[in-house]
Amino acid sequence: MAETAAVKPGQKFPTPTPGFGDRVFYETLLRQRPDSAMAQEWCVNYGVLPTKKAAKLHAIVMDRKKKQRVGGMQSSSSSSAPPKKKKAKIVKEEAVDTELQLPGGEGLASAAL
Repeated sequence: MAETAAVKPGQKFPTPTPGFGDRVFYETLLRQRPDSAMAQEWCVNYGVLPTKKAAKLHAIVMDRKKKQRVGGMQSSSSSSAPPKKKKAKIVKEEAVDTELQLPGGEGLASAAL
């Protein structure tokens, strides 16, 4: 960000106006579910929280990301064999009669009138 005067801990983007739809959604989500990782990260990244709360949540978000990175590396290296692909089954197509025949010998066009 170019402006450093109003940057809060963890803020990466300019703070949206209070009526901005995304801001309303994430602030409401954070109020209703304070443990929501998605809401915590968005509110920290956009600087919509007070400085003390932003600092606290920024530490939580960074710890969570650190754990995900460490956990992600271990799980990907443990499985070295690629998953086996299943062969596609070929279904034999049957011939279909394209003319629609109605009882009484009438065609489709005369039945619509």
